[in-house]
Amino acid sequence: MLKLFPEKVSNCETGSRRQFLLEVGALSAFGISLDSVLRGQAHASQGESGALADPSNDTNCILIWTRGGTSHHDTFDPKPNASADVRGDFSAISTALPGIQFTEKVPLFAKHAKEFSIMRNLNPQNGAHSTADAFMLSGHKFNPSVTYPCYGAVIAKTKGFKTNIPPHIQLGNNVDRRFNGGLGGYLGIQYNPFEIPGDPNAKNFTVRDISPPSGISIDRMKRRQQALSAIDTLQRQADQNQNTFEASDAHYQNAFSMITSADTQKAFDLSQESDKTRDEYGRHNLGQSCLLARRLIEAGSRFVTVSSGGWDTHTNNFKGLERLLPPFDQGVTSLVLDLKQRGMLDNTLVVWLTDFGRTPVINSAAGRDHWSTASTMMMIGAGTPSGQVIGATDDTGSRPVGNEYYPADVAATIYSKLGVKLDHYFVSPEDGRPLIVCEGQPIPELMG
Repeated sequence: MLKLFPEKVSNCETGSRRQFLLEVGALSAFGISLDSVLRGQAHASQGESGALADPSNDTNCILIWTRGGTSHHDTFDPKPNASADVRGDFSAISTALPGIQFTEKVPLFAKHAKEFSIMRNLNPQNGAHSTADAFMLSGHKFNPSVTYPCYGAVIAKTKGFKTNIPPHIQLGNNVDRRFNGGLGGYLGIQYNPFEIPGDPNAKNFTVRDISPPSGISIDRMKRRQQALSAIDTLQRQADQNQNTFEASDAHYQNAFSMITSADTQKAFDLSQESDKTRDEYGRHNLGQSCLLARRLIEAGSRFVTVSSGGWDTHTNNFKGLERLLPPFDQGVTSLVLDLKQRGMLDNTLVVWLTDFGRTPVINSAAGRDHWSTASTMMMIGAGTPSGQVIGATDDTGSRPVGNEYYPADVAATIYSKLGVKLDHYFVSPEDGRPLIVCEGQPIPELMG
């Protein structure tokens, strides 16, 4: 089954999104990402992962992606001494790090600044949507002739399944797919993320690929599966050779086992958390998505992307950030503090990335436009030194001063921390040519 999900938005994030949904035998009522991720499990067990990843490294990753281009001026790189048309509406406040200021709209980040590493000298080398999602989520510049896999896809390929939870999950649908950003790329659609488009903060939140349809119990599903399996077996025996049939049958049974697993159901059930914990993360989409990401890592996923949209602030930048920044401030700081309290930061890397920076000068619509030479990012955990602000931009936040880093270097840092060898190659399935995992160099200040 092929299903299209057109999406219309009011700014330059506009684009059509296609999700390829494949039926899994009698489980078509549950959506389709199951087919892709379970085929990924089978492929990952065929031997390539051992050469590309350090088997002793069990580090996982939660990536926070704010789609649209979050303003560096109005978050972690304020310019309080600049002219008003650069400085903007927000005041700068002191942080827990002497001499370091953030804006007043991220007070929790300021209070807990000793827990984070903020990088101010990131040059995104790009100022366009779609190509930004492809570039920043893979570390490879956009190339129309080859689609590079995103970080989560490479992790799923090299490390495979740890439990019956998909190794590569995306919460929310706020990744621009027009140039195949955030997908499996040349590795194949089986390494696309298991995408959860709903709002975890909604009272009726369910996961279509996990939760049975209303009125259908697990026992009823099993009876239906047994009947349809017998019919399906006869058809496949007529159409396929024995080896193909056995592989397909095993794949089908794995899908059903996953969908009926108590552990899988439990991982997605936020009611298992106390009201206190849910309140600390914030009763909003981003906060509850961060909480769900932590639960999924605990349950065995290896790479979870939390996607947040609406950050393309060409108009009314400050009004927009008044709404967007408090959930970001609360959700991400609570995630990091929770991971630390649970002893999970040693083997969980948390990264915040966005498309690019925004213009130093505020435009006539009280907004900031795209800016391709300066941005900021954040990294925590997995041996990352905490309590530091790396690099600086000039007096107007136009570009880094002195040393600067690039998306390929961010990729090299992420892969190094997750145990993926940078100098190894994948083989293109189309023409057999070698494609290197990463062309950047790990960022020394983040490696520790």
